[in-house]
Amino acid sequence: MPALLYIEIKIKGLYLIVRKKTHIILRKGQKMRKYKCKYDIEFQDLKEIMDFVADKYGKNTAFIYKTPDRKNKVEITYRKFRDDMDSIGAYLISKGLKGKRIVVIGPNSYTWLAAYYGIVINVGVVVPLDKGLPEEEIVNSLVKCKADAIVYDETLKMDFEKISKMDGVTAKVLIPMSEISQEALVEHAKLVKQYKPEFKVIDKHAVDIILFTSGTSADAKAAQLTQRNIASTIAAMRKVEPIYEDDVEMILLPLHHAFGNQGVLMFISNGATNVFCSGLKYIQKELKEYGVTAFFCVPLIIESMINKVLKTAEKEGKLQKLETGRKISKALMKVGIDVRRKLFKDVIDGLGGKLRFLISGAAALDPKILEYTTDFGILTVQGYGLTETAPTIASESYFYRRPGSVGHAMPGVEVKINNPDEDGIGELFARGPNIMKGYLDDEEANKEVFVDGWFNTGDLARIDKDDYIFLTGRKKNVIVLKNGKNIYPEEIEALIDKIPYVVENVVMGEEEGDDYRLVAHVVYDPEAEALKDKSPEEIQAIVDADIEKINDEMPKYKRIKQTYLRTEEFEKTTTQKIKRRKIK
Repeated sequence: MPALLYIEIKIKGLYLIVRKKTHIILRKGQKMRKYKCKYDIEFQDLKEIMDFVADKYGKNTAFIYKTPDRKNKVEITYRKFRDDMDSIGAYLISKGLKGKRIVVIGPNSYTWLAAYYGIVINVGVVVPLDKGLPEEEIVNSLVKCKADAIVYDETLKMDFEKISKMDGVTAKVLIPMSEISQEALVEHAKLVKQYKPEFKVIDKHAVDIILFTSGTSADAKAAQLTQRNIASTIAAMRKVEPIYEDDVEMILLPLHHAFGNQGVLMFISNGATNVFCSGLKYIQKELKEYGVTAFFCVPLIIESMINKVLKTAEKEGKLQKLETGRKISKALMKVGIDVRRKLFKDVIDGLGGKLRFLISGAAALDPKILEYTTDFGILTVQGYGLTETAPTIASESYFYRRPGSVGHAMPGVEVKINNPDEDGIGELFARGPNIMKGYLDDEEANKEVFVDGWFNTGDLARIDKDDYIFLTGRKKNVIVLKNGKNIYPEEIEALIDKIPYVVENVVMGEEEGDDYRLVAHVVYDPEAEALKDKSPEEIQAIVDADIEKINDEMPKYKRIKQTYLRTEEFEKTTTQKIKRRKIK
């Protein structure tokens, strides 16, 4: 008998949620079954997940997307989604691709997602690539992964015929996505009966997904993942995150990325509805149009949403009223009275009216922004992981949050700090069913990251007495001075980020003789009140003065010696991570 995780009982419009007989919370809204029990399902592979949702939620609307002209909506049920995977699988096997490595590349779309799961469940190994990479890096990735075929979106401005003929590229079969579109699948469905006996037999421990880590072709590695790796993270997240059958998720993150893909799969596993965002400029409109309740995202999205709320309040002369409301709300919360969503109804309505839950990952969320979303009554949690860990290692949840932390290790995942210093900081090691099998054709890299059965994340962290994990930075970013002092640049960057006109910044060590001095590269907003209509010399003086205030609070070895200013944002990966080595 699987363990009961929580039970929800509807009482006069409120949802009483009892967890492990010790926690009680109330939830209002979103129709639920009167007595809904959620059990611990230990999914073993992706086929098991897809069969489960097709059987349990077959009639539910799985996906909604708009036609290219944005005039009409297309709705796909979970039963149809499962059938489309089989149709795509049959078609690709008819093309001689059984057991082959198949690249999928293109913008987020229903066809992309159906192709991805059709390949991994029925055909062979799937290799999702970032559509935003320059041609040279796509070629390098194709060579590195030894792909046999490419399923590509025709909207990409790339000549895949030419690419397939380049030296070292083994992908000779090209499948444009129009060949597996909804119209085409009507015909391909006729192939299922013939080719279903040839569908691959799932080995949950075999390498079925090859994911490239973010970065340039020079340092991106090909992580080899199994279906068990992915399925284990979904099973773990279902135990700790409140996602329900009646949720509506907006797909915002790129599906080729581990975090974005996991987010969609998490909602799929709960039978929720997933809507494809028409573009960043349509987010606010479509939050309301679809009645979006939750989504996975990166901090940049949350920060832009909340900053827009604050700017609107300031423009309308309501900022002081909003801040007063926050004080009142916090006071009431201390005595167990939650009126946040009523008090900030205008804010919630501005975010679509139903938004209740955000999961942020890929980078740290600004604590000020996190405080605002919490004060507005939108549950916001942060997760942590890597491509190599499929991807989640740790996450906050409704019950377990602590400012500055990324929560607890996920169920089934063990973590430890290797060789902690006097402050308890060291490299974060992890092990569990989510850890990749290794990097493709890179034994040297594998020797570096696998240590006595543990995976070395390369991140520095500490773990407190209650098992909350606090990240302090990447080991490769640490600046080691001649006197042996270690400087974690992320710590100083967080302080500089608090300066109102700073858009983003990077702290680095610059060689000075046989040692290093700290310098800050700062992107500023020239339209900010403090800098508007100022000359470059005046702006430099203002920034230097504000940096000096930070220096005053720092020990001598942590002080910034020079600040370089720019208005152009740093080059980033598609998950909005700054490419530090590109900064000059």
